[in-house]
Amino acid sequence: MKTKILLASLIGLSVTSCNNDTFLTVVPQTALSSATFFTKEADFQQAVNAIYVPLRPMYNEAAWALEEMHSDNTYYARNVLFGAVDNTQNLADFAILNAGGLTANTIVLNMYRLNYQIIARANQVLALIDNVSFGTDQKSTDSKNNLKGQAYFLRGFAYFKLAQLFGKAPLHLTPVADREGAAKPLAQAAELQGQVEKDMQEAIKLLPLKKDQEGGRATSGTARMLLANLYMVQKKWPQAETLLREIVTSGEYSLMADYNDAFSTTTGNKNNRESVFEVQYIEGAAGLNGNQIYRFIPTPITADELRPITGTSNPQAISGENNNVPTPDMIAAYEPGDKRKDISIGSVTLSQSLRANKTYPYIKKYARPHAQHNNTGQNWPVYRYAEVLLFLAEALNEQGKTVEAVPFLNQVRSRAGLAAAAAAAAASQAGIREAIFKERRVELAFENKRWYDLVRTGRVNEIITAYGARIKANPQDYYFPSGAVPPPNAFTNLEVYYPLPAVEAALTPNF
Repeated sequence: MKTKILLASLIGLSVTSCNNDTFLTVVPQTALSSATFFTKEADFQQAVNAIYVPLRPMYNEAAWALEEMHSDNTYYARNVLFGAVDNTQNLADFAILNAGGLTANTIVLNMYRLNYQIIARANQVLALIDNVSFGTDQKSTDSKNNLKGQAYFLRGFAYFKLAQLFGKAPLHLTPVADREGAAKPLAQAAELQGQVEKDMQEAIKLLPLKKDQEGGRATSGTARMLLANLYMVQKKWPQAETLLREIVTSGEYSLMADYNDAFSTTTGNKNNRESVFEVQYIEGAAGLNGNQIYRFIPTPITADELRPITGTSNPQAISGENNNVPTPDMIAAYEPGDKRKDISIGSVTLSQSLRANKTYPYIKKYARPHAQHNNTGQNWPVYRYAEVLLFLAEALNEQGKTVEAVPFLNQVRSRAGLAAAAAAAAASQAGIREAIFKERRVELAFENKRWYDLVRTGRVNEIITAYGARIKANPQDYYFPSGAVPPPNAFTNLEVYYPLPAVEAALTPNF
């Protein structure tokens, strides 16, 4: 198959090491075919690097809108002087348009396409890697297994996302040779999840431990965590417990003593001992940076108001309408004395705001000092050890092992400076279930977990209906200027899956 591979996709990302950030340098060529390119180990190393590339725009531009702002954790800061913002506003307002199961929302489209970029690149590697000899020694065998394991993990990761977001999607396990081959029937969630399970089982067997892996790449622990996440969604509590205990007893992970240190800076503390998997960014001119905080800071903000938040040498005023602003509901979710609150949420007063109350909250945990305006290098946490502990507590509690569950919950609470949850002997299963649900919200705030928690616990209608009623009753409390209100269709679409992207419907008869 003469599948062309753009070298731009091959050099976009080489994940970083804890101690030495190393990115690929590739001599530009016009194009290469699979027959001429995939001939040696180094080619597959570059190709696997390319599978990671779509994660950067996914977590910089789309995931937070679909997974965090589409919840009661964050909202958008309305600026009536700014133009149409339908894509983000409709997601925050649960008003995404659905015409026959399709939507024109471009954020939905981008997320869909980025996942299929991962899948296509992984399929290319998996289809060809066993045809090429890396050598006969153990080191060569380990290298091939590692690369295959990463490809399996990333493909499974993408299908897990598609299953969570859409509930159905085409299932491709081999490279697509032509346009007709791309138009596969839609696989339902159960089939997609079944493939995720198979890919993770392969990845667990093939991937090394974290201590033996280059920092930032998937490990056997990463694959165990994603498979455990799948089992939590499926309510397969014993299977999830087994995997989560393996992560805990591996000795490879632990909580950072300070919650603030669980997250990377723009230049360091990356892939630390609490990190199970994080998306890699590098500040600078190479195009490997992020800029999430600039998407999240409320506006209009002057350069002087921005300077203390970003610490840059060249702060610039920002107008427009920014998003992912912590809601009053989220702020109120923290218990008194919770150290995580001031680490996660800051406040800024905007002199040019049209609101009577010109003070806004913002997501402080991603506001790490950096050198240049709109160019950041902190990594995005996808899975942390704190979530391993909370998942394990939940899996145990749901099996009636409440006494065993409580200590794992309390490890997370203790670091936050909070008293232990109810004494194990007196705790009820229902009470600990609610305690874990609440703890996940504050521990994992702004890490794109809340929407999925609402869906898998069956609480979307209960929580989002009440949340929407509060916004419509008191829009000024949710960052609307006086006289401005949510659109008439706000909170009218509480479906647990997003419609498929309308643009893709032109390429297939199966949507």
